[in-house]
Amino acid sequence: MTIKILSILLLFASQYQICRGEQNATKESLPKKYRLNGTNTQFAFGDAREIALSTTAKLTRNNKLIAMGAIVTPQGHILTKASSCVGAREATLANGEIFKLKIKKRNEILDLALYQIISDRTDFPHVIWSETNSTNNISWVLSAYRELSEIRVGISSANPREIGREGGVMGVILGNESAKGIRITEVVPQAAADKAGLRQGDIIQKVDRRSVKFRDQVVDLVGKKDPGDVVKIQILRKKKTEDYNITLGHRSVTFDLFNRNLQMSGPVSKRKDNFPMIIQHDLPLPKEAMGGPLFDVEGKCIGINIARVDRVTVFSLPSNIARVMVSDLQPIN
Repeated sequence: MTIKILSILLLFASQYQICRGEQNATKESLPKKYRLNGTNTQFAFGDAREIALSTTAKLTRNNKLIAMGAIVTPQGHILTKASSCVGAREATLANGEIFKLKIKKRNEILDLALYQIISDRTDFPHVIWSETNSTNNISWVLSAYRELSEIRVGISSANPREIGREGGVMGVILGNESAKGIRITEVVPQAAADKAGLRQGDIIQKVDRRSVKFRDQVVDLVGKKDPGDVVKIQILRKKKTEDYNITLGHRSVTFDLFNRNLQMSGPVSKRKDNFPMIIQHDLPLPKEAMGGPLFDVEGKCIGINIARVDRVTVFSLPSNIARVMVSDLQPIN
């Protein structure tokens, strides 16, 4: 299957070079249908494409896409990203069918949630889990795209590995300590503290209602929280105390805000750390596509997309970890 796909892609490339030579159009861009995620390339993946589309669901809240999910049983159980799908009300399938949802269970450690379609049907198309780890070497991978009418194709781009806990940050540089508190000497532009309204020169007096007098106290209290958590900060500004609720950001994003790649990345997942093992790949998926299944070229599900890190990096939980959430359900193969 892989050799066939590579042959087709090489054929597309050679046809395009011939076309360019005939037209003497050295500045012409590559036609869309020949690009990596173009229509011709997508159809080269044959059955795997159809499986990816038919076994992926869109999860919505108030008619807005918030996550995608993998249909994992013929009874309509859907596995998805827990922190993205809070309040999900409906699931839309590739054929346009829409169903109400009910939550079955959540796993905060893995950031997974299991829903079930409210229906008497027992014939929903569902993923077939891969029994082998095909991600030790670079390989083709694919997932359904947002509208469930096309797929995105790429490669696994790094070795599977554990992703440690990052911890949330406000995005401030702490300065002098005094009896009044800890002075903020710098606020990182566009970071969590900046968006919340903190300013250079503010004096932090309390963190989550606990008085602080030392920098280490602030670091410890904030560091116990994760990106996306809210911390309440009391500051002294011009002899007046004010309270701010700050939604913490990611350390890597906060202190690399001037990194060109991150500036171009667009919205990323709120939680993208603290996973026991991940598959890294380069599929160009939006953060709303997290929770959807990841497939190999045979159409086997090798993981669940769990975090959009930047424009060229997505983390997926491998199938042997993700399927623990459904191990107590009726066999799905």
